[in-house]
Amino acid sequence: MIRKPTLTTTLITIVGFLTVCPVVMLLFGSFSEGFGSFGQFTTAKYIAAYTDPALLEILWNTVIFTFGSAALATGLALFLAYMNTRTNIPFKGLFGVISIVPMMIPHILFAVSWALLLNPSNGILNRLLMDVFQLSSAPFNVYSLGGMILVEGLLDLPIAYLIIAPAMSAFDIALEESSKVCGASTLRTLMRVTLPVLRPAILASAILVVVRSLASFAVPSVVGMPGRIYVLATHIYRSISTGFSADYGKAAALGMSALAASITLIYLYRYLTAESGKFVTISSRGFKPSLIDLKGKRYPFFAVVGLVSFVLIVLPVVVLFYTSLVPYSMVPSAKAFSMMSFKHWIDVLKDPISVLSLKNSLTLGVFGATLGVALAILIAYVIVKVRTPAAGILESLSFLSFSFPGIVIGVGFMWFFVRTPLYSTMWALLIGYIATYLPYGIRPLSSAFIQIHSHLEESSRVCGASSFQTLRKIVIPLLIPGIVSGWILMATMFLRELTLSVVLSRPGTEVLAVQILRYAEDGLWGKLSALGIIMIGISSTLVLGVTYLGRRFSRVEVVDR
Repeated sequence: MIRKPTLTTTLITIVGFLTVCPVVMLLFGSFSEGFGSFGQFTTAKYIAAYTDPALLEILWNTVIFTFGSAALATGLALFLAYMNTRTNIPFKGLFGVISIVPMMIPHILFAVSWALLLNPSNGILNRLLMDVFQLSSAPFNVYSLGGMILVEGLLDLPIAYLIIAPAMSAFDIALEESSKVCGASTLRTLMRVTLPVLRPAILASAILVVVRSLASFAVPSVVGMPGRIYVLATHIYRSISTGFSADYGKAAALGMSALAASITLIYLYRYLTAESGKFVTISSRGFKPSLIDLKGKRYPFFAVVGLVSFVLIVLPVVVLFYTSLVPYSMVPSAKAFSMMSFKHWIDVLKDPISVLSLKNSLTLGVFGATLGVALAILIAYVIVKVRTPAAGILESLSFLSFSFPGIVIGVGFMWFFVRTPLYSTMWALLIGYIATYLPYGIRPLSSAFIQIHSHLEESSRVCGASSFQTLRKIVIPLLIPGIVSGWILMATMFLRELTLSVVLSRPGTEVLAVQILRYAEDGLWGKLSALGIIMIGISSTLVLGVTYLGRRFSRVEVVDR
């Protein structure tokens, strides 16, 4: 067995390379003229990047986009969490699950579905409203800053909900009862008591959504770029994808500001979550969460929550499936249904690049997630079981990548890979994926390790079992739920990954998300929708298959013991 100090040092080296290396290369690249003159110090790229007359408008758009998305996502999450945890609306358990299901829908497909609905020229919903109300122009334009905020806010709603809902459900009834005894109404109690106590969770939710929207590329590219509305992510993308030659030096200079802002926000988020202990309201065994009887308002609120859930889950998938069957974008009608066929599906499955992107994404999803989870198991073990200062360093390094905007860290990796044989290979994508999404595997495995008491391992050794037997017979079976959760999270993230892929992907290493983006740029909505449904099908099949195997393996281990 590898000694714990040696294991910790090895893991720090590996994780340090994955997280620190691209940042260092990004920094060096920002002070270099180009790939051919790497290391020759110059400030020309910073001067060119930050004296660009268009930058001020781009930064302003970025601020409005990120904070607007955070306000919408947090507001909707607060409403849904309150309805699902504190009221007696029907089917609230189902709505609680539905609130986080959108995390399984790839962001680019969600953005495309809203572009298909609210496109000002031929959007399905716009055309329907124009026909019904005899309007001369489309009532909505998704290719606007408001459209970007709407789509991004809906996308980030699950993240906000997962932060706010636990805090909402754990709120002590005594505080609200005291307010009502003093004569305050339910609304006044909500505004003066409930929300102030929930302030850390609300602020943490808003900050995390700002970080995610700052790193977002799917919505700004699919919704913003056609309307000529650019934010920092798409401005960096244009620096490396337009013109006669890619300017990775300028992209690196711009990326440093995005990286600094993201790391600062993550630090603020962790500070707020650490300070949340000051707002604890559950302090005794007599705690019991209260439910508010909505009486006659139960069903109106149920309808509102149902509508939000429909918009989040059903609508995007239905729109994509419908568009994949019709010859061009058209309002549902008898004529449209008569023209349906699987032509777009056949074209996609005959397209060599689309088939290659399917194979590449599936390979990265299965092999990459397996490799990532194997590494995450070792890291989680050291973090939880080896309580040393070195283990603390490993934990900090492991979660550092969570604050990295994908397109920015992709530029950093590009500066590294272009100087190695890994450039333009699947290995470059694999390393970049694992570096970016490693925290998604570590988090559930850390929780699983925490639940395994050291006495179990000690008892196994006392009975004569070796360390390997203890690991195989005791530890691994108890880790199955965490392994399954970590694998599913990493596999789905790898399958839908876009921001890192648009930088690192090259001819021969195309992936699904990049191919879908290319279809969107070319206006091939039918092929895009068909490929998107295939993408969702593959992701869902992997999730269901691994979940089934995990449960079956757990039952077999229990029987064997």
